[in-house]
Amino acid sequence: MTALPVVPPVAVGKKPRSSRRADRATLQRPNWPVTIILAICTLTVLIPLYVTVSMAFKSTSQAVDGKAFSLPHPFSVEGFKQAWTMTNTPVGLGISAVITAGVVLLTIFLAAFASYAIVSNWDRRFFRYTFFYVLAAMFIPFPVVALPQVRLTGLVHLDNPLGVIILATMFQLAFSVLLFTTFLRSIPHELEESAHIDGATTWQTFWQLIFPLLAPMSATVGIFAFLYAWNDFMMPSLIISNADHQSLPVRQNIFQTQFANNYNVSFASYLMAMAPAVIVYIFTQRWVMSGVTQGAVKG
Repeated sequence: MTALPVVPPVAVGKKPRSSRRADRATLQRPNWPVTIILAICTLTVLIPLYVTVSMAFKSTSQAVDGKAFSLPHPFSVEGFKQAWTMTNTPVGLGISAVITAGVVLLTIFLAAFASYAIVSNWDRRFFRYTFFYVLAAMFIPFPVVALPQVRLTGLVHLDNPLGVIILATMFQLAFSVLLFTTFLRSIPHELEESAHIDGATTWQTFWQLIFPLLAPMSATVGIFAFLYAWNDFMMPSLIISNADHQSLPVRQNIFQTQFANNYNVSFASYLMAMAPAVIVYIFTQRWVMSGVTQGAVKG
């Protein structure tokens, strides 16, 4: 009987050393076209931000010299003091905070309710069509329906911050329902079945089991709703009829008319208006990215 040749074992899953070195070299090699594009995009954001901060800390005499890129010397907070008074910043800040808080809370709860009902009854045609109907709102920008909305809010006496909260929530629901629905599909249905076996009602199952599991996506939805509601200019400017009840972004409009030459005052006011949104996003961006990524992968 002829002995078979002995074949040395082959390491499964391992690449030759030269191949691994080539892979590492490829990963470490910079992608210059992408790097250049990202650098240009970064500069388009950083340069206007630098001009805003620089002009905000200049005095009136320094602001009118036409040198937007020069550093303020000396630093002055004169523009901030004038802007604080001209725009009545405390009142505008409070109104914007109320509008933003209302939009965030309503968006999270309404979108979670709707998404849970849609996912739980996906086999029923009515709920599937409801989902597609809600998503269709993503393709309807507010300017298209602005005039009817202004007319309707005036007829029902909602031409105030409450009307802005309701309309802004409705326009945020489509995207929020999409995120919540995608995330809910990743939750095993057996968890709900075990809760029902233990005697929990649908309401108890949602509040005690499902809603706590939605915490990462709730944070993501809330952050998007915050940025939208805080920075929105068009909807409050069209809906709110009383100028004393306007939000903070709308109050910046005065610098385009009466005080167009006070660049340090206008830029200081712009900086104060956008500072809360920038700070919130800096501290919460990891939840935005993690929530969107979880919804995309698990869905």
